[in-house]
Amino acid sequence: MLRKLWNLFIAFTRASNLGFGGGPALIPLVKAEAVDRYQWLDYQEFTDSLAICNALPGPIATKMAAYIGYKTAGWLGAFVAILGTVVPTVIIVVLLGSLIMKYSNSPELKAMLQAVRPVVVVLVAVTAYDMGKKSFPTSSSWGIAVVTVALLYLVNIHPAFIILGSMFLGWFLYGRKKADAK
Repeated sequence: MLRKLWNLFIAFTRASNLGFGGGPALIPLVKAEAVDRYQWLDYQEFTDSLAICNALPGPIATKMAAYIGYKTAGWLGAFVAILGTVVPTVIIVVLLGSLIMKYSNSPELKAMLQAVRPVVVVLVAVTAYDMGKKSFPTSSSWGIAVVTVALLYLVNIHPAFIILGSMFLGWFLYGRKKADAK
C-alpha cells in the first residue's frame, strides 16, 4: 500500500510540475502516468474520468488527482495524489518565486517558453486523438462532436453549458434505453 501511495504522489508530482500551460497541458501527462505507466486506468476509464472531472468546478489537475487517487487507493490515495499535485508546486513557487519574477521578462525565458508551446499543443492533440479513437463508437457520438464544435466556434456557447447539456443528452439517448431494457 505504501508503494502505491508513493507512486501516486510521484506520478502527480511529475505531471503537475511538467505541465506547462495549465490544465489542458496536464492531461497528456496524467494519461501517461495513470494509463501508460502504472495502468491504474484504461483508456476508456481515463476518458470517462476526464469527462466527469470537466463537468465539476475547479482545476482539472486536482480533480483528476482525487479521482485517480481514490480509484487506486481510496480516500488516502485521493489525498496523497492531491498532495503530489499541489505541494511540490507550492514549494517550488515559494522557493523560486523571486527568481521567476526577476527573469520573467528575460529573452532567454521567453524563448524557452515559446519553444514549449508547440510541444504542449501537440501533446494535447495526440491525447485528444487517442481518446477520440475510443470515444466515437457510434454515429450519434460523432453527431454530438460535430454539434459541440459548431456550438463552440459558431455560436460561442460557454463550454460548461455544452458539458451539462451533453450529460442530459447522454442520459436521454443512452441511459433511458438501458433503464427501459431492465
